[in-house]
Amino acid sequence: MTTQPPTEQRRTAAMSQGRHADSTRRRQRVTTALNRALAQGSELSVSGIARAAGVDRSFLYRHRDLLEKLHALEATPPTTTQTPGPVVTRASLQADLLAAHERATRLNTRAQHLEKRLSEALGEQAWRESGLGTPTDIDALHHQITHLEQQAIDLRLQLEERNEDLAAARATNRELMARINISHHNR
Repeated sequence: MTTQPPTEQRRTAAMSQGRHADSTRRRQRVTTALNRALAQGSELSVSGIARAAGVDRSFLYRHRDLLEKLHALEATPPTTTQTPGPVVTRASLQADLLAAHERATRLNTRAQHLEKRLSEALGEQAWRESGLGTPTDIDALHHQITHLEQQAIDLRLQLEERNEDLAAARATNRELMARINISHHNR
């Protein structure tokens, strides 16, 4: 083990103190940014607070106590009625509109499918009650076929919904990545 000369030890100690002081100043800026955002009802997110404090997001992730404080404040509902609540952006409204449109389309398709099934069921019931229907064993097979077809349709609808959800998640991911790339490009 080698020992450093006294001047080298003083430099090392000075650098260590400087880094500690810098970290303390950054922590104070983050705390101030958190308090200001809370008071103004501004965005409470890692990116927003890091931007407001002039630090990198990794600084917050390296200081768990600050990150936990941020998450606790995010989860806390506003205490006054004067705070406007969550920030609504054009992109979030467009995403909500797209999701509502997709849901309306799915519900419309489902309603048409149910109307068709009801019509078929009522027609089949009228046919059986008239005495002109097919024998019972063939009826049972037709019911089983109808049931299996319905299961296939339901599974297809579930698959379509999941594919749409996946496509929406991918689109959101692409948009977020584009924003991140733009913010890194502008630095």
